[in-house]
Amino acid sequence: MRDIEAVAALQDPVRRRMYEYVVAQGREVGRVEAAEAAGVSRTLAAHHLDKLTEAGLLESGSRRLSGRSGPGAGRPAKVYTRARGELSVSLPVRDYRTAATLLAEVAEQAGLDDALRAAAQRQGAASRDTATPCGNLEEAVNVLAARGYEPHLEGAEDTDGTATASVVRLRNCPFHAVAERFPPLVCGMNLALLQGLFGTDGPVRARMDPRPGECCVVIENSKNHIH
Repeated sequence: MRDIEAVAALQDPVRRRMYEYVVAQGREVGRVEAAEAAGVSRTLAAHHLDKLTEAGLLESGSRRLSGRSGPGAGRPAKVYTRARGELSVSLPVRDYRTAATLLAEVAEQAGLDDALRAAAQRQGAASRDTATPCGNLEEAVNVLAARGYEPHLEGAEDTDGTATASVVRLRNCPFHAVAERFPPLVCGMNLALLQGLFGTDGPVRARMDPRPGECCVVIENSKNHIH
């Protein structure tokens, strides 16, 4: 019931807009910033942010937004980030997570990594909207957003440390619950799925580059060779 109540909290359009803004930043967001983004007063923003926190959709804390400390630094302000928990609503109740976990356990024990990656790559290729892979990173962002990866463009140092090249980082792993228990198996599957989706010799490519709190895969221009 709590998950249903949490989802219901997003019915309010201002609250949903505010939640989506906080999630998109990938960092702590203060009340004033959220109010400006949603086009509402700070008082109304505080009300909606606290409601989202009560529903388990956001987590709150406090810090000095000025970045200073000591006398004259100002009082700590309340800040919000996306909650670490995961919500799932199914009516009637379905338990796909347990099924996925059991299948992953069997696949890992049986050494089926290669077979799983091959199947994932075929699935990725079959799910392309067109026969042509994405032409650039902006197109890749749209494709990934539709699949729940929460992509965002980010600069990255090239191999010589001087040039910069854009990569697409993924703030969300759609397979997070199973990947936590079977990271090599599921992350390998995820990489193969995206390699099938974008191709391995097109303008953009997927590669493994895990970072804490994000998906293990990034998307980059194929001409880049970032290690």
